[in-house]
Amino acid sequence: MNASRPLFRTTPRVRVLALTAGAGLMLGGCIGNPFVDAKVDPGSPIAPEVARVTRQDARLPTFASIPKAPADLRPAPQYGQSARQVLAAGEALIAATEPSTWTLQGTDEFAEKGRRDAGPQLEPPKPGDAEAFARELRERATPPPPR
Repeated sequence: MNASRPLFRTTPRVRVLALTAGAGLMLGGCIGNPFVDAKVDPGSPIAPEVARVTRQDARLPTFASIPKAPADLRPAPQYGQSARQVLAAGEALIAATEPSTWTLQGTDEFAEKGRRDAGPQLEPPKPGDAEAFARELRERATPPPPR
């Protein structure tokens, strides 16, 4: 088996150059801190908040303050097993409902059963029935008493 050749030659000169450049970049960040001598305008609405947040005696978090991992979590492999079960259930659902699994046979029997369950069919109203019903309601209605 042939190993692939590296993209860049790693000669000692290149290593020294890379180390020197890295050290220069790291030391360049230590030149000055622009936040030390920055002043906040006392008339600013955020001046009290800045003073409260930038206190020197503030308690800083430590590694000991990191909470312990919960003990009631399931093991990591169980997440993968659950995911595989969900994917298998999805594939089974797709296989059961593919277009080739559906047929439209026996629809006449289904429709006839629905008609039987609904009961006898009512005859449609005659055109004059609505007018007669409205006239009857007007005759039965009592007008409101006069004031």
